[in-house]
Amino acid sequence: MKKFFSKKGIQQKIRYINEFIKKHYFSFFKEVPLLFCFLITALLNTLLLRIVTVGNWFYIKPLIADLGMLFIFSSFMFLLKSDKKRKRYLFILSLVLSIICIVHSLYYTYYSSFASVSLLATSTFVVDVGDAVVDQVLNFRDFIYLWQPIFVYFYYIKEKKKFNKREKNKIFTRKFSFLNMLVSGLALLIIASCTMSSVEWSRFGKMWNRESVLSSFGIYTYQINDIFQSLEPKINNLFGHDSAYRKVSEYYHNRELSNKKNEYSGVFEGMNVIVIHAESLQTLALDLSFNDVPVTPFLNKLAKESIYFSNYYSEVGVGTSSDAEFTFSTSLMPSSNGTVFVNYFDRQYQSIQQSFKDKGYYVFSMHGNTGDFWNRATMHKNLGYDKFYSKSSFDTSETIGLGISDKSFFQQAVPMIKEINEKYHQPFYGQLITLTNHTPWGDLELMDEYDTSMTVDINGEKVKRDYLNGTTLGDYFRSVHYMDQALEQFVRDLDEEGLLDNTVFVLYGDHDARISKKNYNLMYNYDPYSDKVKEDGDEGYVDYNEYEYRLDKAVPFIIWSKNKKITKEITTVTGMIDAAPILENLFNVKKNSYQLGNDVLGNGLEDNVVTFVDGSYVTNKIYYNGQNSNIYSISGDAVGEEYVLENSKYANDVIDISNDIITYDLIKEMNNKEDK
Repeated sequence: MKKFFSKKGIQQKIRYINEFIKKHYFSFFKEVPLLFCFLITALLNTLLLRIVTVGNWFYIKPLIADLGMLFIFSSFMFLLKSDKKRKRYLFILSLVLSIICIVHSLYYTYYSSFASVSLLATSTFVVDVGDAVVDQVLNFRDFIYLWQPIFVYFYYIKEKKKFNKREKNKIFTRKFSFLNMLVSGLALLIIASCTMSSVEWSRFGKMWNRESVLSSFGIYTYQINDIFQSLEPKINNLFGHDSAYRKVSEYYHNRELSNKKNEYSGVFEGMNVIVIHAESLQTLALDLSFNDVPVTPFLNKLAKESIYFSNYYSEVGVGTSSDAEFTFSTSLMPSSNGTVFVNYFDRQYQSIQQSFKDKGYYVFSMHGNTGDFWNRATMHKNLGYDKFYSKSSFDTSETIGLGISDKSFFQQAVPMIKEINEKYHQPFYGQLITLTNHTPWGDLELMDEYDTSMTVDINGEKVKRDYLNGTTLGDYFRSVHYMDQALEQFVRDLDEEGLLDNTVFVLYGDHDARISKKNYNLMYNYDPYSDKVKEDGDEGYVDYNEYEYRLDKAVPFIIWSKNKKITKEITTVTGMIDAAPILENLFNVKKNSYQLGNDVLGNGLEDNVVTFVDGSYVTNKIYYNGQNSNIYSISGDAVGEEYVLENSKYANDVIDISNDIITYDLIKEMNNKEDK
C-alpha cells in the first residue's frame, strides 16, 4: 500500500494514464480528425445555445453531459463499413443536431422555455399564425448554429486527400473504434450524473422545469429524456398509474375545500354570464395613458365599477390561449407534456361550464377562428358547451390580423346572443374569444390612430418625439385601444337589446403579449431630451430587471354587472386557476371536486400562491424562480426559509397532481369509483 501511494508509484500511475490517453484518444483522433472536428464544433454549438438562452455558459455539468452524448451518437458511424458512409453519417448528424439547436433557440425566443417532441402535434397551428412567427420569433441569431455542418463539410473538402491517406494506413479497427467511443461516452455521462444534486434529478424526472433540466444535463441528454417523457401518455397503463392514483386520491382526501357561506355566496345566482376571453390583454395597458389619452378608457371605467382583480396572472404553458381556457374552466394547471386541447382532449374533466349546465344554463362559445384551431370544436364539447359558434358562423369579410375584426365579431354576436336568449327561455353562459389583439398587430391602418409619442419643452420650443410610435409596444397599445373600443360598443349594443339587465359581464386576459424585455426597457428608460435610451448610471435610469418583467405580465380579471354593482379591488395575488372557484361561489353553482385553485374573494385571502408551469410561483411577498431558486422580494418584507419551502412544496404538488390527473385520466376513474 505504501508503495502504491509513494511518489514513484503515483508518477507511474500518471505516466500510465498519460500513455493510455495518448494511445486511445490522441492517436485515435489523429487517425479520424473529421470526427474530432465534429465533436468540438458540435459541442461549441451546445455552448452557444446556452449563451443565447439560459446564459450559463460557464457551467461544466452540461458540457460533460453533451460531450458524452456526442461520443455515443458518433460511435455508431463505426458500424458502417464504408468510409464514405461514415463521413456521410457525420454530415447528417451535424445537420440534425444543428436543427435541434435552431428549434430550441426559436422556441425559447417565444416561450422562454425549450421545445418538446410532445408538442409536434401543435406545430400545425404555426401555419395559422405565420405572420406572428415571422415578426416576433424569427431572428438571425437563431440560425447561427448552421455554421457547424458548413464548417465540418469544408474542413473535409480541404483535408480530403489527407483523410484518404489515413484511411489506407489506419491502425484502429472499426470494432475498437465503436467500443472506444461508446464506452467513453457512457463514462462521461456517469461522471456528469455523479455531480447532479437530488433536486436536479427530481427536475430531470418530472421535466416540467425544462430550462433547469437543459441547464444541468445539456441539450442532448434533455432531448433524449424528452423523447421518453413524451411517450409517457402512450404507455401510462403500463407504468406509474397506480402510484399516481394513490398520490392524487390522498391529496384530495387531505385537502379541505371551504363550503362556508360568505358575503359573496350566490350574489349573482341565476343571472346570465358573458365571459370575454381577451387575447393578449395585460393589466399594464389599463394603467397607462399617452398624451392624456388612456389606452383603455372603457375598461378603466369598468374596473372601477366591478370586482377587479388587479394582481391576476395567467398560468399558461405552450398551449397559450388554449391553456388559459383550460385552466380557467377546470381549475387545473396546463399539462407539462404537450397541450391538453390537442394531446389530452379525450380525458374527462370537471369544468365551470358543466357546473352552469347542471344549474340549468344553456352554455355556448363563440370565436372567429376555425373550429379545429387548438382543437376547440372537440374540446369545447368535452368541457360542456352546448354549441360552439366558430368562423363558419360569421361573416369574415372584415378582417384584421389573424381573422375577423373584434368590432365585426362583437357586432354579429349580439343578435346571435339575443336569439339564444329568446329561443331557450333559460339563463345562458356564453364565452366569446377575441382575435384582433394577437401578435404581430398588423393592419394598423384599419384601426383608429393612437398616438404614443411624447412632447417635451427644449429651450422653450415644443419638440415631439416618436417615443413608442412604430415600435412593438406602440403597435400593441394601439391594438389594445382598438379592443377597448370594440368592447365598449359591444356592451352598449347588448344594453340596447336589453341583454345586460340580468347579465354578469366577466373578462380575463388570456396571457401576456409575448413582447421582449428590451421593448419594456425602451418604455421605462426613454429620454425624450436626448432622444435616446438611458443606460445604467444615467440620472433617472430604471433598473428594469427580469422579475419586474415577469410581474408586468399580469392580466386583468373583471366581474361586472349593470344592475348589481359590487365595487371591490382585489390586490391579493390571484391566478387563472382561481377563477372557477370564485365564480362557483358568486353564482352558487356546483363546486368542482378536483379544483386546485382558491376562492380568493369569498375566503378573503390576504396571501395566495400562483404557480407557473416551470415551478416558479408568486405570492404577495415574493416571486420564486423555479429555474434557479432565486427569490425576488415584492413586498419588501423579510420571509423565512419555511415560507419559501412550504410554498415551493405547494407549487410542486399543484403541478404534479394536475399532470397525473391529465396524463392518467384520473377524474374519470375516481368518478366511476364514487358511483359504485
